[in-house]
Amino acid sequence: MTGFLIETVIISLSGVMAPGVLSAVTINHGMRNSRAGVSIAIGHGMVEVPLLILIYYGVGALMQISGFQVSIGVLGGVLMGWMGVTIIRSSGTVMAQSNLGDSSVWAGVMLSAGNPYFLIWWATVGSSLVIRSVEYGLVGALLFGICHWMCDLVWLGLLAFIAHRASTSFGGAFVRIISLVSGSFLLIIGFRFLYQALRTMSMSSL
Repeated sequence: MTGFLIETVIISLSGVMAPGVLSAVTINHGMRNSRAGVSIAIGHGMVEVPLLILIYYGVGALMQISGFQVSIGVLGGVLMGWMGVTIIRSSGTVMAQSNLGDSSVWAGVMLSAGNPYFLIWWATVGSSLVIRSVEYGLVGALLFGICHWMCDLVWLGLLAFIAHRASTSFGGAFVRIISLVSGSFLLIIGFRFLYQALRTMSMSSL
């Protein structure tokens, strides 16, 4: 089992450390709160745990259905666009720590549930890892889930901490610039999700 868990950590880190919407929002929230990464990881886990359980009981095939992926793509595209606009409009503003903590948790939930790439990863790579973990029984599946989420927690926590230290060192101008960049990135990703979803829909209707 040790070899499998090491492989789980390597694969999980390769996924979470790849630049994406979760990283962009973690940096944005981290500039204002060094613990935002932990909150985002908790929100991310609130989506991953039920998903892992569903895959464990064989529902993972649902996520490979074209219609399901299109629906998530449209929903995710609108969601990413809305969050991008919100970040751009609020660039340079300071939120209360308590409000930011709450919003970070929900950001983790929404960015995970509305990200088709996240769901595709779980429908393919994630599903194969879950199936392999079952070979070690329920304990193996639990250890897999814990190891995977700990990778999310450590990386997102570190990313937010570094962003906070950088914002403290470079000041408000740095915060505004990074907010504009991360917000614009989310807008672009949102349009990309929508485009791919609509393209898949049009090809399916042919």
